[in-house]
Amino acid sequence: MKVVILCGGKGTRLREETEYKPKPLVEIGGKPILWHIMKIYSQYGFNDFILCLGYKGKMIKEFFMEYDWNAYDFSLDLQTSKITKHTGHHKENWNITFAETGLETLTGGRVKKIQKYIDDDEFMLTYGDGVADIDINKLVDFHRKMNKVVTISGVHPFSKYGLIKMEKGEILDFDEKPRMKDLVNAGFMVCKKEFFDCIETDCMFESDVLPALSKRRQAALYEHRGFWHPMDTYKDYSDLSKMWENNPPWKIW
Repeated sequence: MKVVILCGGKGTRLREETEYKPKPLVEIGGKPILWHIMKIYSQYGFNDFILCLGYKGKMIKEFFMEYDWNAYDFSLDLQTSKITKHTGHHKENWNITFAETGLETLTGGRVKKIQKYIDDDEFMLTYGDGVADIDINKLVDFHRKMNKVVTISGVHPFSKYGLIKMEKGEILDFDEKPRMKDLVNAGFMVCKKEFFDCIETDCMFESDVLPALSKRRQAALYEHRGFWHPMDTYKDYSDLSKMWENNPPWKIW
């Protein structure tokens, strides 16, 4: 099953990093967050990726085209142009399709443009800016059990603010950034090929396609109760970088 990763957005809320590079190439622990996401899927045997490119997509192509040289120590004889590779990192067993999906294209339009590369009855879909310790095999099993057009992974996020408990004007307690009861879409979706038929025009599939499918009772939610963290802002980037230094929860490989 192929894994489609949305990599085309401009990441304006992370302008400190994304002014010069696409958000999926923002590094956590010396590796792009896109690499971390792909490692999560690869851990479960999913190694066939389609990257939906847009903003500064050329840089993502260049990162992987130069991946071998960046991973290995090597010697170069300038006189003969002979290159000798030395020890390096483990070589990933990845097959990657780089799909140019437009600079201003919305998420639904990006997905629609890669339809020609999907030859299975199912495919996975996620964002290029969030990591989790999610069990991909359990997600796929749940999707097949529910037999819906799409299954999204839902998580309970932590509030960005401390909450105050009060009664009749009196403060009873403070709850510092608690986990919320509501669920949000964490990405890590599984779709039937019919999902493409629901995208008629360039659109945000989150606000157009998913609500329409839910009204048809064709959307399922896999509740992930473990770790999940997006990288929307500079604080998110900073928090993930700090986590990487001390047993990061999403490093399941």
